[in-house]
Amino acid sequence: MNGIPDVNETAKRRLAFQKAFSQEHGGWRKKSLIADAKFETAANKEFKKQERRLSKTDSVSDEEGFAPGLLPDAFPEDYAAFNLLVTLREGAISLAKVIRCFENGKVFITHVESRKALSDLKQYQLFLQVVCTHETFDNVCGAARQSPLISDLKLLEEKEPEKKDIWFPKHISDLDKCTHLITRFEPDLDYTHPVSVLTEGNFFLSQRSDFKAAFGFRVGQAIPRVEYTEEENATWAHVYRHLKDLFPTHACKEHIDVFKLLEMEGGFCEEKIPQLEDVSNFLKRKTGFQLRPVAGLLSARDFLASLAFRTFQCTQYVRHGAKPDHSPEPDCIHELLGHVPMLADPKFAQFAQELGLATLGVSDENIEKFATLFWFTVEFGLCKQNGELRAYGAGMLSSYGELQNSLSGAPTVKEFDPMVTAVQEYKDDDFQPILFVVESFEDMMTKMRQYVASIDREFDLSYDPYTQSVKILDHNSALEEVAGGLQHDVNMLVHVMNRFNRPV
Repeated sequence: MNGIPDVNETAKRRLAFQKAFSQEHGGWRKKSLIADAKFETAANKEFKKQERRLSKTDSVSDEEGFAPGLLPDAFPEDYAAFNLLVTLREGAISLAKVIRCFENGKVFITHVESRKALSDLKQYQLFLQVVCTHETFDNVCGAARQSPLISDLKLLEEKEPEKKDIWFPKHISDLDKCTHLITRFEPDLDYTHPVSVLTEGNFFLSQRSDFKAAFGFRVGQAIPRVEYTEEENATWAHVYRHLKDLFPTHACKEHIDVFKLLEMEGGFCEEKIPQLEDVSNFLKRKTGFQLRPVAGLLSARDFLASLAFRTFQCTQYVRHGAKPDHSPEPDCIHELLGHVPMLADPKFAQFAQELGLATLGVSDENIEKFATLFWFTVEFGLCKQNGELRAYGAGMLSSYGELQNSLSGAPTVKEFDPMVTAVQEYKDDDFQPILFVVESFEDMMTKMRQYVASIDREFDLSYDPYTQSVKILDHNSALEEVAGGLQHDVNMLVHVMNRFNRPV
């Protein structure tokens, strides 16, 4: 299964839209969480327009978005649009043959998407939008159901436009579904091969089975161990030495303290790249956060949602040794040296989780804003400590050039205000020209909570650390359960305070 097959002009238009958007916003492979969020917002808007056009049962002309030459100037009056969900039999690997089951029936295929079936990840599904007469549609579906490649075919009935609930994970095991929801087609990434060559910037993913294994990872499994090459370990050592020299004068106290612990307990050393499983176990002991291997395909929404379950999606591949000070996409050096030490700090871990919880079920526009807030805090945040600026953002703590620049006086430093920060333009192709500083992590948390309270969301959530799930607080019994837990915590605090205040 190699993504979406090029079977008609509509699929080409979809890909053209993605390329045009990427080129307009910084290049096809130049990625950041904000760029992903902006892409998803634009793509969703575009394809919602297509859905509205295709739901019409009257004539539809090329003036309404169809490519010239794909369809006649107008559909005949007896043509209608039909949405189909086609489930393939296990082992069916030729999408072209499946498509031909419908093309042979002389229908117009106007949209194609593929995904793994949510109920059974061994099966694949196609979402097809076809245009034809009702009689032709019945004949085509009857023939398609006889195909040995198709196990099920379901007509998705058109409904009146309504506000759709946005799916989000409600239990940590739902992150398995996030990983497999491929929301965009990337022609330079072969999903069936463990090695992906990215031509831009002479950068490549040099991993083998570990890259492939990330697709099959499930909650509760041990993270596969990787045998890194000598070149990869040398790249790690080069970055490690340079950053360790800068940390005492540039990094925040929390990062410095945890980094020392990681060298003692978490497997950090200059000679070799630590294994994610060992580092993840260290994190669990400190703050309950854990690492999850990812192949770099998550959407901004899914990445942020993972934080709600104290899970950080972490790559295992290493940047190219020719450019050890730079990686166009997050690699394990960035995440191990930058993110991990901060996620092992209790206050910062709480901030990261609350940021993730705030993104569950919100609009695409708000995902963009939260991605921007993540960028200017978790990735490129400064804080004040002992009257001096210090870095706590992983984007700086994992890049010695960025770290030096952050405290050089070159960037414009602004006070952190979520309302302002959430709409700040950003750069991902050079050193950051604008940075935001927080007075303390406590102050950052307070401001973010106030901002989250202003977001329009139709429900509130509570995280249960015992079941690693989120509960929607939409009925009295859910509120009573949360209140009972809070009452227990309050009683314990009162008891301890009374003990402290007892006369000796």
